[in-house]
Formats: sequence, C-alpha cells, structure tokens
Amino acid sequence: MRLDPAAATAGVRLAAYDEIGSTNAEALRCAREGDRGPLWIVAKRQKAGRGRHGRSWVSAPGNLYATLLLNDPGPPSRAPELAFVAAIATYDAVAELAPAVHPQLKLKWPNDLLCDGAKLGGILIEGEGTAVAIGIGVNCRHHPADTMYPATDLAACGATVPPADLMAALSKAMMQRLEQWQGGSGFTAIRQAWLARAQEPGSAIRVRIGERELSGGYEGIDESGRLLLRSAAGALETISAGDVLTPSPQTAAAVT
Repeated sequence: MRLDPAAATAGVRLAAYDEIGSTNAEALRCAREGDRGPLWIVAKRQKAGRGRHGRSWVSAPGNLYATLLLNDPGPPSRAPELAFVAAIATYDAVAELAPAVHPQLKLKWPNDLLCDGAKLGGILIEGEGTAVAIGIGVNCRHHPADTMYPATDLAACGATVPPADLMAALSKAMMQRLEQWQGGSGFTAIRQAWLARAQEPGSAIRVRIGERELSGGYEGIDESGRLLLRSAAGALETISAGDVLTPSPQTAAAVT
C-alpha cells in the first residue's frame, strides 16, 4: 500500500496491515493513545469489519479497507458532512483508475458508491472526542452475495484496479476534497459535487427508517445533507437518517 506523493508531502501517514480487526477501531485506538493524524490505517483483510448500524462488512482479501484518522477536522455538528466528502473522493479515485466504468458510477445517499445500480463501496464515519475515523471500503475483486442491497465489485464490472493503486488515488482525492470542505464552511461546494454524481431527481426510491418504510421520488439533498423525498401524493419529506433501497416495480410505476 502507498500514499500519493502529494499526500505524503502534506504530512499524511500510512500504517498498513495484512490483517486487523477493524481499520476504524484501530484508528480510534491510535487516537486514544495520542495520535492526532492525519493517518491512514489500511488492511488487506479485516476480521471484524463493520458498516452502518453495526452491520458486519465482509472483508475478503483483494478489496480496499481503509480508514483516515483526523483530529478536530471541524465543528462536531459538521462531522456528518464528512460522509459526503469521503463519498466524492472515493468516486473520484475509482473514476480515475477505472475510466471504462465511470459512466456507471453513482453516489447513493447517504454514503454508498454504486456501479450500474449495485453497491461498490461504502463509508462509515465514527468519532471519539475530537478524533474522527473515516472508514472507506471498496470492492475491487470480491463482493458479498447476501446483502440488503445488490452488491458488485470492480472486477465484475470489467475493471482491474489493485487496492494499492486505489489507496494512492484515494489519498490524493481525500486531501483535495477535505481542502474544499474547509471544516464545513465549504459544504455548499461539496453538496453540489455530490449532487452531480448522484442519481437523477425524480428517480423512484424506497427509504427504510427503522421499522418504517417510505416510497417516492428522489429530490436530492438539502443544505444540511438531508435526503429529500417526494411522495406519490406530492408531499416533500426531509429525512435525516435511513437506508435507501431499490424501488419495487409498483413504487417505480407510482412515481413516473
């Protein structure tokens, strides 16, 4: 694994492991021991990888599992915006190294990278005190078959991207997007960049919020990054947290 020279010159560090429990957990452990970052923790395999809401993250060798540790990157209230920063950086890195699949790439709220409608990568933001761990996983060679959302990998999409090459490109893209974000004051530009990489407004989606499920048309995100959903009746709902799922045929018909 390696960093892009620009990231290394800027003082970003890299710690690479063959196997680890969780790159996020290791990053936060480093923070508790006084490491202030910026530090990338990367592993070839995770034994206890996890996604949002404590879900397990299948971590077979051949994919990219990386976490960036930052200390006090911005006001705590702006920390959720880092999911958008990381998603754009991940999109940019994959698009750079796999130009053939670039037209099939889309960002899905709040933190997923899709290729041809299937999940290619995901983001997990965790924090302790002033430390923030930005976990990023990208399926380069393998993907899980049993998930709540269809998954894929770059090899299945026709692109050969070694995790080491993707790590270098990601370290550069993250540095650029963090500079654009400016601790939250630049979120307007980040929001526009995210929207330009997301699905078309009006697309049919389902959103699961706990045990509740909503259906309607995707209307983008607001100035705070919350999802905007237009119901079949025309009402606009603002959603702060949830899982966006593929629509059923009935839902798709209802919102066209």
